[in-house]
Amino acid sequence: MSAAAIGIICKAPQPGRSKTRLARAIGEVAASELSACFVRDVAAAIEAVPAALGRRGYGVYAPAGAEDIMRRLLPAEFELLLQAGNDLGHVLLGATRALLDAGHDCVLLVNGDSPTLPSRLLIQAVEAMREPGDRMVLGPASDGGYYLIGLKQPHKHLFTQIAWGTETVARSTCERAAEIGLAATLLPEWYDVDDIETLRWLQDELAGRSTRFRGGGFAPASRALLKDVPQVSK
Repeated sequence: MSAAAIGIICKAPQPGRSKTRLARAIGEVAASELSACFVRDVAAAIEAVPAALGRRGYGVYAPAGAEDIMRRLLPAEFELLLQAGNDLGHVLLGATRALLDAGHDCVLLVNGDSPTLPSRLLIQAVEAMREPGDRMVLGPASDGGYYLIGLKQPHKHLFTQIAWGTETVARSTCERAAEIGLAATLLPEWYDVDDIETLRWLQDELAGRSTRFRGGGFAPASRALLKDVPQVSK
């Protein structure tokens, strides 16, 4: 069995360049530190996927020149792949092509902003990708985007004419898959932490107060950073 490539789509955490919406509220340094914790926690979720399933982790990162930062954040066995282009569609398509060309039987690309992403969803995605025939796996996010996309082939149509950053992204991607007859498996909804509201969701979840998201990962890095931080307000 060939290994599934599981890549974290992320920017190297740097003050002034990381989590800019959060930075306006909590400061550039704090936002950068949070971003680093998120990447560590997503990597831990990938490592929790049983090796017997066949998987290999990647950091799909930007900008060029940030390799040392990424090496310090990611487990030693993870490999690095520089993002191709600035548009998210180009990044996702380019990473899918590169990882399939590297010999992986399927590719899962995961948002680096979901620190409590349960490893069970990654396992579910790998198992779905191992079903016969070409297919897509999509993990819809609470904001209308998606936290994960899994593919066996680099279908360019899935990444064209998508209004990135809007609440229509996941729906439009499913429509693109239907247009080309590509079977689609939807995972349960999860969330990205991009602003004060979703940071509050994370704090609630880590404190066991969330009524919306249950059974998430432990997120040790984010938990340690946030344990002495007061609950953020709206």
